[in-house]
Amino acid sequence: MTLNPNNFCIIMAGGFGSRFWPLCSVTKPKQFIDLIGSGESMIQDTFRRFESICPRENIIVVTTKTHEAQVRRQIPDLLDYQVLCEPFRRNTAPCIAYAASVISEINPNANIVVTPSDHAIFGKDEFQRNMLDAISMVDSHDWIVTLGARPVNPNIKYGYIQFRESGLQDTSSRIHKVITFVEKPPFEMACSFINSGEFLWNAGIFVWRLPVLKASFQKHLPLIADKFFGLGIDTPAKQLRDIYTQAQTISVDYGIIEKADNVYVMEADFGWSDVETWDSLYMSKDKDSNGNAIASGHVLTYDTHNCIVHLNSEKYAVIQGLDDYIVAAGTDTLLICRRDQEEHLMKFNSDVELMKSKKKIQ
Repeated sequence: MTLNPNNFCIIMAGGFGSRFWPLCSVTKPKQFIDLIGSGESMIQDTFRRFESICPRENIIVVTTKTHEAQVRRQIPDLLDYQVLCEPFRRNTAPCIAYAASVISEINPNANIVVTPSDHAIFGKDEFQRNMLDAISMVDSHDWIVTLGARPVNPNIKYGYIQFRESGLQDTSSRIHKVITFVEKPPFEMACSFINSGEFLWNAGIFVWRLPVLKASFQKHLPLIADKFFGLGIDTPAKQLRDIYTQAQTISVDYGIIEKADNVYVMEADFGWSDVETWDSLYMSKDKDSNGNAIASGHVLTYDTHNCIVHLNSEKYAVIQGLDDYIVAAGTDTLLICRRDQEEHLMKFNSDVELMKSKKKIQ
């Protein structure tokens, strides 16, 4: 299949999340880990999916200087402009504006997909078809199209998109006009959302033509537009640092998507999870007859139920007598923790680091 040279993708890979401790850390966050047991890291999976949608040279990764080497090691042979390094983290709006400005130097007619680097997608063929459909929509309409997944449970950690029928005859029946966005609703509200049939989970993927993207920034985030549009591939590091020092810290969701009146949602055919927590990883994985999800490792279980296990792919383990536990091994730390207690992971991490520092002193 010949790929459209106007199709571009921005992969946002600047996160420092450590919710999946002890697998992840500040220096090796989730996007660089094979979290779901696919054999590749999350960012490698994301890049590979978009190679069937955009020419390879049109896929741009935005990360931090800290993580540039990991990006280039995991995705080799990228051109200089394909890895853009932010000097400071300023949330997603500056990240997208910077990458869009570089893309405008390459192709002013670009159709741009913006995607996280660390979400799980199930159904490669369905994903490709949905993305090409969404790109086709923005190519012929001045729209921002976001992707939404049909909720399968009242998840209170996801964002929701309320929609109504578009009323347009020349579009797919899966394209709907967005009414509003709701971030992480209470359980009762999430239940009512699902029962209404009018809500989708927000998958965090946006599609727009470059002129629509620029106009949206200029209307809703003019300070960011003024500072970032005009940056190019060869912007000096000091100039970029000065701009980021003064830049507003704001998400594109809050700054633009929730305010714009030309936002449509496409109901996705593919399976999706943002895999933000051990529990969400558990929910996204296939289970054995006892409800255990083995994400990685060679594991035998006995009298063990409803556990999520992630060990080194070359390790063998026997687990006996656990119910509703997380069992996960990092480089030098083994975690065995109740699934309903994962909010304590930051404390566990801090305590382990303190133990390590005391050990060094001794």
